[in-house]
Amino acid sequence: MENKIKDVDTYISLHPENVRVLLEKLRHAIQSAAPKAEEVISYQMPAFKYHGMLVYFAAYKKHIGFYAVPTGIAEFKKELSVYKTSKGTVQFPLDKPLPLALIKKIVKFRAKENLNKAKEKAKK
Repeated sequence: MENKIKDVDTYISLHPENVRVLLEKLRHAIQSAAPKAEEVISYQMPAFKYHGMLVYFAAYKKHIGFYAVPTGIAEFKKELSVYKTSKGTVQFPLDKPLPLALIKKIVKFRAKENLNKAKEKAKK
């Protein structure tokens, strides 16, 4: 049976040095964009929660998957057009610099979106 990953540090430590550097940069960008977000492991990958799930990320053989749910991807479709995307994810190639400023914008958008949803829910 596969060992369960308990925390983000463990997840990052399981990857080669070049990938660890990128994962740490991504992690820091998310933390700086949403400092009140809680770091968790969900679906065996690093994730952040802020009034619900905010974003997830995971390392693969040739890319880092960044999961910002469909609204996060759709909102920044133009800026993300240079990357391979699907409904709720974007793939950042391991051999290219991460678009950290764009990642922060997406995270801030998602945080605001989750906060607004929480406020609406509280009104009901």
